[in-house]
Amino acid sequence: FNPDTYVMELMRQGKTPEDAREGGCSGCIEVGAFGKEAYILTGYLNVPKILEVTLHNGTDPVSGKKVGLVTGDPCTFRSYEELYDAFLKQIHYFVDMKVRVSNYIDRMFAKYAPATFLSLFIDDCIAKGKDYYNCGPRYNTSYIQCTGLGTITDSLSVLKKHVFEERKFNMEQIIHATDTNFEGQEAMRQFILNRTPFFGNDDEYADRIAIQIFNDLYDAIEGKPNTKGECFHLNMLSTTCHVYFGKMMNATPNGRLAGRAISDGTSPSHGADTHGPSAVVKSLGKLDQVKSGGTLLNQRFLPSLLKHDEDIAKLASLIRSYFALGGHHIQFNIVDTATLHAAQKHPEEYRDLLVRVAGYSDYFNDMNADLQYDVIARTAQETF
Repeated sequence: FNPDTYVMELMRQGKTPEDAREGGCSGCIEVGAFGKEAYILTGYLNVPKILEVTLHNGTDPVSGKKVGLVTGDPCTFRSYEELYDAFLKQIHYFVDMKVRVSNYIDRMFAKYAPATFLSLFIDDCIAKGKDYYNCGPRYNTSYIQCTGLGTITDSLSVLKKHVFEERKFNMEQIIHATDTNFEGQEAMRQFILNRTPFFGNDDEYADRIAIQIFNDLYDAIEGKPNTKGECFHLNMLSTTCHVYFGKMMNATPNGRLAGRAISDGTSPSHGADTHGPSAVVKSLGKLDQVKSGGTLLNQRFLPSLLKHDEDIAKLASLIRSYFALGGHHIQFNIVDTATLHAAQKHPEEYRDLLVRVAGYSDYFNDMNADLQYDVIARTAQETF
């Protein structure tokens, strides 16, 4: 974690410098003023799903239900800007819905589920005579956790480049391919996977899209009033919801297959970061992470990358470089793919195998198969 960044995050939210410096990250990667704040995670937002709904004119193709706005048949869109405008309208629609539901839940907690014991240890609750869930703490923050930045960026990159600019495919072809899980369209899928600028490679084409999405999510969420006289903030945390979210989606334009996990937090899509970890941190460093209340970044290294003392020094330099670029958080798994597969086949021999998941660690063999696959599918970096 980078204190220089998270202290600025807390101060941007209105904390005093003293309270910000005594605060930090807890839970996974979210920030708060320790002992002085109720910072509530109000649930996760599946950003790639919003694009899926946009590409079906407000209908969820998995359930067949109309869940979003009618923003137009995407096959009639004449420019990428028209597509993105429709996507942005859907973002605001779903964020507003999320805020209304979260505020209802918060009112129910304040009325029916007080945290009496916790309130004794949070500053100002006793002085105010109010509960932890009912405006008692000095600060009261609500976070909406957005996930899938890599998946949504790469999907929009595909549509922008291959549909609207180079016209390699048309929108109808892309939508049909994603709805049918690229069945009979493996040539298209491989072209997309190998000929598209993807996020996490220090590629300006993809990174500009990521910056725009990040900033627009911030604008949609930041400042929305909560029930405690304060407001909602953006948080880029997935925990393990990105695995479940992927199960609720068809294939996506970036070549991800139906049911597979979307990208976690702000991490690149699985296998998309092909230019090494230095390129990953340079891409992530272009986001103004002080606008967030936390960003999650997973990386996986092969053990051969860290054999010598000079390799450890390189790792330290990588972390310091990312933090100099304003990064909030980065975490590593140092394990090769063969070991992970062996642990699946012979779990009794790998009882002590720990992996980093999303701001926390877990025993690999205690995880379900989908979450194990998610860790295995992360790019195995073999050079700095």
